[in-house]
Amino acid sequence: MKKAVSFAMAVAMTASLTAAGAVPVLADDVSITIFNSKMEIQSQMEEKAAEYAEEKGIDVEVYYSSDTVSAHMATRYASEDPYTLSMVDAKDIYSLGKEHAIDLSDQDWVNDTDYEIAVDGAVYGFPVCVEARGLMYNADAIEAITGETFNPDDYKTLDAFKELIAKLVEGGMETPVGIMKEDWSLGAHFLSEVYEEQEDVDAFITSLHEGTADLINNEKFNSLMDTFDVLMENNYAKDSAIAAEREVSEQKLAEGEIAFMFGGNWDWSVINAYDYTENMGMMPVPQNTEDGTNEKLVGGGSKYFFIDNSDNTSAEQQQAAKDFLNWLVYDEAGQSFIATDCALVPAFSNNAIEVADPLGKSVKKYADEGALIPNYDYAPDDHYSICGASFQKYLAGQIDRAGFAAEIENYWKSTTPVEH
Repeated sequence: MKKAVSFAMAVAMTASLTAAGAVPVLADDVSITIFNSKMEIQSQMEEKAAEYAEEKGIDVEVYYSSDTVSAHMATRYASEDPYTLSMVDAKDIYSLGKEHAIDLSDQDWVNDTDYEIAVDGAVYGFPVCVEARGLMYNADAIEAITGETFNPDDYKTLDAFKELIAKLVEGGMETPVGIMKEDWSLGAHFLSEVYEEQEDVDAFITSLHEGTADLINNEKFNSLMDTFDVLMENNYAKDSAIAAEREVSEQKLAEGEIAFMFGGNWDWSVINAYDYTENMGMMPVPQNTEDGTNEKLVGGGSKYFFIDNSDNTSAEQQQAAKDFLNWLVYDEAGQSFIATDCALVPAFSNNAIEVADPLGKSVKKYADEGALIPNYDYAPDDHYSICGASFQKYLAGQIDRAGFAAEIENYWKSTTPVEH
């Protein structure tokens, strides 16, 4: 664990906060610690630190760790050195909230979001942003070949998508697809859609755990894997798929050398480093299905803050942490920090700032339309690494679909689903 940055942060509420129910000004010597588990916004937080350092306020120390969130938090609590404010994943709120978090049910922001997490009626999780995943596209690259305006709604089915791929290949884009080989992309993101698109997700996970699921004959598994096979066949790195570097793939998409890649709006933090074209976005994974899942992205609230309730955190520190959360929701500078500086999709309806990037704009569109399939947030910590490794074997051609399905079934039979 490394200490990323320490800075003085002014979080006293402005007039907008006063209207929302401001709190008394805190003593000058109050200090809080914040755990940031979202690597993509670390540099933005460092840039904001320079601004805050010039203002008088409470002292704030921000930390980042590359360890898994649950392991890092367990270490901090074992040493009786918790953070005042911790950014964790949804499943961590369910596992840690009742024991370690204060109830935030009385906070005004609860009424301005649909993504807070409550456990047994107590609100413990403050949603940092909305994120979603699907197929990223470069419309400029597509239109340059087809000569037609690209409308993702025209390619909801795999059949239609395959026709478009063929047209791109015929037009000179020999390999229109990139695939991220990382275990988290394959295991936590693409494979998880197999669970998330089931009619009853919890019942399906239970059947996997109990060994009664028949994955190789599951409609959703085969539908998504049919699409993945098309992506693999048209992958620019098909002959060395496991050696493909994420940054290279993102650059090819950004600059229009390829047209499609599965990912999420967090990928903008990589794409924007390159000479990207203007018209990009996200669309649902094309599938030959009739239940509407090919018209939705998968997503929802992503990353959650909770405030420590232990004796190591004073009432003044807890109040300072509440003030910081209110600043993110109600102060124009806090809203801008989320939507503009961090290029995140706000999780709060009162934040009207336009999302800064095209992938985020797509996510906001689907979210506003209620077209998000909820995330399955309860996979065990080792799911993406173990199942992602199996998926990498499939990507590399080392196992077939039946072998892949068997490895996923074996994983779930040997693990315990996360209670929620």
